[in-house]
Order: sequence, then structure tokens, then C-alpha cells
Amino acid sequence: MQTTTHARLISADKVEGTTVYNQTGDKVGTVANVMIDKLSGKVAYADMTFGGFLGMGDKHHALPWSVLTYSTDKDGYVVSLDKEKLENAPSYDPKEAPDWDDQTWGKEVHGYYGVAPYWA
Repeated sequence: MQTTTHARLISADKVEGTTVYNQTGDKVGTVANVMIDKLSGKVAYADMTFGGFLGMGDKHHALPWSVLTYSTDKDGYVVSLDKEKLENAPSYDPKEAPDWDDQTWGKEVHGYYGVAPYWA
């Protein structure tokens, strides 16, 4: 399947590995995975890696999909987060992934970023 970077629809495997930037253009992470609500079809979260070196010490953050904006100029996603906000964001070790279905956890994550939960 041939795709272009400016196509409106994109396959999940093309999203994985995409760079995430802050508003000043600094790279803040990479999309490791996307989490899709299989009943509604909505993309719920971008599982973003942040920090570490060569995969060691990476922290993962569940970013509500609604906080990401795609930039065709950067061919990546942009978030309105500064480094301090991201460093203090809810995170987890990839070996101990959260219970993605836990709405209490989901409300905390969405609340941190100041957006409504995807299921609301």
C-alpha cells in the first residue's frame, strides 16, 4: 500500500515511530504505539517514549490523542508541553504497562493534560 506523508488517513504502523515535538520545535519523544478503543474506533492514546538512551531508561507516557496535532511541516506530531510538564507527567515502565481500561487511571491522565476523556 502506497501512502504519502500528506494523506489524511494513515495506518497505525506508520504512526509508530513518528517524532513528537513541542511547540518550539524540540523533539520530546516518539510514538511507540497507538491505543484504539475497539468498540468506538476512536484513537484513545499515543504511547510516547521519552528520555533514555538507545532504549535504556525510556519512560513511557500515555498522551491523550486529543493533545496531539499533526504537522505536515515537521512530518510529526506537536504537543503543547514544555519539558518540565512532560517530565512530571504520568509515566510508566514499558515492562509494567498500565491497565488501559482502568477509567480511574484514564481520568488522571486526561486530567493532567486538561482534556476530556476520550470515552466522554
